[in-house]
Amino acid sequence: MKTIINGRLIVPDAQGNFRVVTGKAITFGDKIISIGATPAGTEIIDAAGDFVAPGFVNVHIHGAAGVDTMDDDSNALQTLADFLPTTGVTSFLPTTMTMPLEKIYRALERIRHAKNFSRGAKILGAHLEGPFISEKFHGAQSAANILPANFELIKNFTDVIKIITVAPEVCGDEFIARCRENFIVSIGHSAATYEVALAAINDGARHVTHLFNAQSGLHHRKPGIVGAALDSNATVELIADDVHVHPAAQRIVAKCKPRSEIVLITDSLRACGLGDGVIEFGGQKVFVSGNIATLADGTIAGSVAPMNHVLRNFHVNTGLDVAACVELVTKNPAVELNVYDALGSLTVGKAADIVIFNDAFNVRKTFVRGEN
Repeated sequence: MKTIINGRLIVPDAQGNFRVVTGKAITFGDKIISIGATPAGTEIIDAAGDFVAPGFVNVHIHGAAGVDTMDDDSNALQTLADFLPTTGVTSFLPTTMTMPLEKIYRALERIRHAKNFSRGAKILGAHLEGPFISEKFHGAQSAANILPANFELIKNFTDVIKIITVAPEVCGDEFIARCRENFIVSIGHSAATYEVALAAINDGARHVTHLFNAQSGLHHRKPGIVGAALDSNATVELIADDVHVHPAAQRIVAKCKPRSEIVLITDSLRACGLGDGVIEFGGQKVFVSGNIATLADGTIAGSVAPMNHVLRNFHVNTGLDVAACVELVTKNPAVELNVYDALGSLTVGKAADIVIFNDAFNVRKTFVRGEN
């Protein structure tokens, strides 16, 4: 049993909104036991005035620490799970790429097995990004491997897939309806018009993959997917690395959407945590310099930002208080994935997935299932 003292605890109030409280200790084993006084006989961890928050949940991440979800390597997901707590992430959805179908199947099988990992960040399932996407907005996904939408191709993985990114204009209502019965349907890598996107949202595609990126943009006569996302109750992913989305655009989203409908993601590549160089992503070379990763033609290929940096950026760019921003990487994704009863807040009885970070958003300690 452990107790964290002297921390600024980020906890839900009576209405469920996160707030900062001081003067209380949090005691835990594999689950949170109490929030209040410090019991006798526990291991004391001094937060020294830093924030104590629920562990972060990343619903869109391809890789980090030199590995990728699509790697045909039985150790890759464990390497990723071991690395992510250093960035505050305690649960995540390994995210696939538009690649040959058999390679996608192998990745999903590995994710199915990895849900049973006992060490590192928890794998809650998969985010299937493609192959049912638009050729016009394939982005860093391989256009050669795009397939016509067919639920039969993925029906054997309904226990693994938690989110599927699709282009509604090429998928059709029946496909989206069948997907909706099994997992979250997300609009992304799509050229859909405002009207098509809004119809898909109203039909149950309640999530938008990396808002602004690889999708029809906002124009005053053609509002596109971005317009539909801002004009509806869809939950939007946002890569707040200040490369994919300008700080001003982040502020606009914060003003247009209730914060319960925003989820911060990293969409990170294997280069996250490695520094500059050339890496492989979806069978293509990606050139990393500083915080920018691009294909040879200059297309942004993904992020190299860790989740604690994304959280910091959004806080700085929008002026939202830290507790409110933390909801975007904990409560919101947990609610959407239907696991908020088990994780996503510092609440007695929930998993002891806890991160301690300072005012610069540097992670000091992370606990998964109560273990550091």
